[in-house]
Amino acid sequence: MLQSIWDDIRREFDYGNMISRIIIVNAAIYLFINLAWVFLRVFNGWETPNLYLDIRNFLAISNSGWHLLTHPWSIVTHMFLHEGFWHILWNMLFLFWFGRIFGDLLGDRRVLPLYILGGLAGAVFFYVAANLTGFGGDGGVAHYAFGASAAVMCILVATGVFAPDYSIRLFLLGNVRLKYIVAFVVIMNVISLGSDINTGGAFGHIGGITMGFLFAWYLKRGTDLTQPVQSVISGAGRLWNGLLSPSKDHPKRGPHAAFRGGRSVKETATKERPSFMRRAGGAARPSSSTKDTPLKGEASHQEQLDAILDKIKERGYNSLSKDEKEFLFRASNRN
Repeated sequence: MLQSIWDDIRREFDYGNMISRIIIVNAAIYLFINLAWVFLRVFNGWETPNLYLDIRNFLAISNSGWHLLTHPWSIVTHMFLHEGFWHILWNMLFLFWFGRIFGDLLGDRRVLPLYILGGLAGAVFFYVAANLTGFGGDGGVAHYAFGASAAVMCILVATGVFAPDYSIRLFLLGNVRLKYIVAFVVIMNVISLGSDINTGGAFGHIGGITMGFLFAWYLKRGTDLTQPVQSVISGAGRLWNGLLSPSKDHPKRGPHAAFRGGRSVKETATKERPSFMRRAGGAARPSSSTKDTPLKGEASHQEQLDAILDKIKERGYNSLSKDEKEFLFRASNRN
């Protein structure tokens, strides 16, 4: 069962759209951080140890300039990190609902770059607000922020600006146009700035909302703010593929011909083109009653053997058909 689940996840990540991939990454990090919390609590007398907080804060952003300086990756990793179940559930649901609409309208290639831009804008708003407004606390106490909320808000707002009259069906409310959903989200986040509950998160949401409006405003005027991020992602992908692919100077190893009695397989094997090498509808050559009788057609034998060796090189021995394996066996055992 676990293997089947893993295969489904891999297939969705490889062939699904960018929204599916982002959700899978968020879910994977959520499972990792919560399993770490469970195991560390079990072995620490059912109390959350400082080690868990260190692991979580390793991926989160902070209002501390020193933390950002020593953890520069956190400006990206924080937007994929969640602790609470309801936190990740609502973020992923909103991303799934509105991200698919955004991808259909403006292209799947813009989804991840805009997600990153929204998360970065949320991080900037959180950091600036924490150090200017004082909600971050006194006495040099560091506060941390994480979650995909700012990135999701950015995609939601951009979608609403480009398709304000697009309707989606909400539970108990029926069909609601995107412009009303966006207006409601913006107003609620502005109001939440005055509360003492998740003030830093509210500032981050405002950052994502602002980036969503800026993206839509500039794109309508011919400037795509996601283009630089797309270039960086493409360059990183090419670099990664280059590291995994072998060097051009590296010799390619393929299957070697077997030798018997000082002669290669090509020199000792039968010369008849087997059934799997004949053209469809073509007449088969009459074959001898014994397999060891030499036949004509050395050129055709060369073609069929090369074809088999190329197939082994590209897809492995198990990719051969029964006829191909029998032909190769006969060829390698003749004197």
